[in-house]
Amino acid sequence: MDLRDQISQHFIDSIETKKRSMDELVDPIQLAGTTMVNCLLNGGKILCCGNGGSAGDAQHFSAELLNRFEKERPPLPAIALTTDTSTITAIANDYSYDEIYSKQISALGNEGDILLAISTSGNSANVITAIQAAHERQMSVVSFTGNAGGKMESLMTEKDVEIRVPSNRTARIQEVHLVLIHCLCDFIDTQLFGEDQV
Repeated sequence: MDLRDQISQHFIDSIETKKRSMDELVDPIQLAGTTMVNCLLNGGKILCCGNGGSAGDAQHFSAELLNRFEKERPPLPAIALTTDTSTITAIANDYSYDEIYSKQISALGNEGDILLAISTSGNSANVITAIQAAHERQMSVVSFTGNAGGKMESLMTEKDVEIRVPSNRTARIQEVHLVLIHCLCDFIDTQLFGEDQV
């Protein structure tokens, strides 16, 4: 394949994945947004976690809530569990890398809070233990996954929301995860602060 064609194909594949996602994911996105809005209205917060690019997504979501998305409004409570290197390395060294998020959730999570759990495969061991810890704390979970949902799919309860991207390519899944973040930020802002112009 010509290199220019190869570059163009990435755009084509991304567009097609986003179109499939639009057809399949509007309802779960709205449900996740409503769950997050209710959490915030009731004084809760959103904890976020993932690995690699998904860690970046967790931090992106948290930053959009804490600072702002597109409109001026008060800061909203969100914590990316991916950013405290001293805590992460201490837990990984003293216990297990699988527990780097679950221990933070056990300390910081409260009933009524939400965990945003991000894994393109749905099989990240530390995200799975994070979900289990969130359930122990009576938290709801919003999960971003892809492909078949992996092991995370079986952990979802009736109060959780799974948003599963219909793709088995990591890059395409991550691209849609970014759109999901922006959809949820816009949904939260609109529901909490109205439809003012940005």
